[in-house]
Amino acid sequence: MSAAPVLKAEGLRVGYGGKPVLLDATIELRPDEVLCVIGHNGAGKSTLMRALFGLITPEAGRMLVDGAQLDPHVPRVLASHGIAMVPEGRGIFPGLTVRENFALGMWSAGVPEKERDERVEWVLQVLPPVRKFYDRRAGLLSGGQQQMVSIGRAILARPRCLLMDEPSIGLAPKLFQDLMQPIRELQQSHHMSILLIEQNVREALKVSDRVVVMKAGAIILEALPGELKDNARLMELY
Repeated sequence: MSAAPVLKAEGLRVGYGGKPVLLDATIELRPDEVLCVIGHNGAGKSTLMRALFGLITPEAGRMLVDGAQLDPHVPRVLASHGIAMVPEGRGIFPGLTVRENFALGMWSAGVPEKERDERVEWVLQVLPPVRKFYDRRAGLLSGGQQQMVSIGRAILARPRCLLMDEPSIGLAPKLFQDLMQPIRELQQSHHMSILLIEQNVREALKVSDRVVVMKAGAIILEALPGELKDNARLMELY
């Protein structure tokens, strides 16, 4: 018998001001996989992410963690089940140093104080460049450095499931590759599940196990990365 999805949405409907954004969306993130969600701007990808992490209350549908509904389905409860999120736009505190951002992240995640130094050292081994700017103010860092801080803060909790909302925004393709390679290695070595929402389709396909395509608030296709390498096929979907 196969394991239940780590995170699943069934018949999800979300709207803003009476305008529908998600239309009966059903999606599941399976154990030990990277699932990439792609689609044009306005397709509903980030809204789906926010709903899955409990930042939005859907109008209809249900969401499951390990096959069971959580009550309530909100970030603090999801965090207690080992689910973390890297938000779009990084979401770091620019006036604080990287050290202070990490400390705040560990306090928020409830990491025991006696384990915090070890957690930081572990993250610095996963993302070695962070060590070089660990005591610098986050707002003075480059876009790629800030994204490393955002990801590092999320994985300090050692989540089993990581939701990443467009981590490539503002990054050159090479920087995105350098960022995602250690995260893919971490996912494989620790058997994590990652839901990746991305606009940089070509690079995202390289680190994904499965792909879901969204259009106009609906999920229109599930495929393997190799099935979407053809430019004509992608243009047809978009």
